Amino acid sequence: MAPTTTIETVTITRPLKVIAFICGVIVVILMIMALASTDWLMAKDWRQGLFMHCITQDADDPLPFNINDTPGDCWQARDVAYIRAAAALCVITLVTDIVATTLTGLGLRSKDHRTKYKFYKGAVYVMVLSLISILIALVIYPVCFAAEFNKSNRNEWEFGWAYGVGWGAAIFLFGGVILLLCDKESEEIYFKERKIVHDSDSRA
Repeated sequence: MAPTTTIETVTITRPLKVIAFICGVIVVILMIMALASTDWLMAKDWRQGLFMHCITQDADDPLPFNINDTPGDCWQARDVAYIRAAAALCVITLVTDIVATTLTGLGLRSKDHRTKYKFYKGAVYVMVLSLISILIALVIYPVCFAAEFNKSNRNEWEFGWAYGVGWGAAIFLFGGVILLLCDKESEEIYFKERKIVHDSDSRA
């Protein structure tokens, strides 16, 4: 019997999109660390985060910003507009990055190139929103703190590792956006056609 020919379509995912997905996962981890930490702003006897501040047991009077909280414990963050705004923006960054990373993952799993392109396109928009949110938070936090420096009762302040983690998240978000935008006109995948010749006699 004459041999038959089968046309097989092979879908190959671009590795740049896999790296973008990994960047999104890293951002989730970094943002959880930043949100949970009290090491955004530090001075003698004082650590301040987005949701809490901590005072050491032997803190000198007066306390920063004339706080009346008891030393030796952690307390809810001061009710200051820029701290609330930075915290809200960081939460938005975390949520939108989770959405963008999920969309990227769905794009990687999809077999239909049109659906895949829609997932990637949506991921780009959401990840850009996430990047804008974290950048605004990272800018307003030090700028607004500088405006109240005279009330801080401390001469030496430094930004802690959690603030640096926020910048790390911004860098990974920027990288994720760039990687998702690369070669978007090619619909993120390409196809190969292979001809497989089946000998009908060998199956008999």
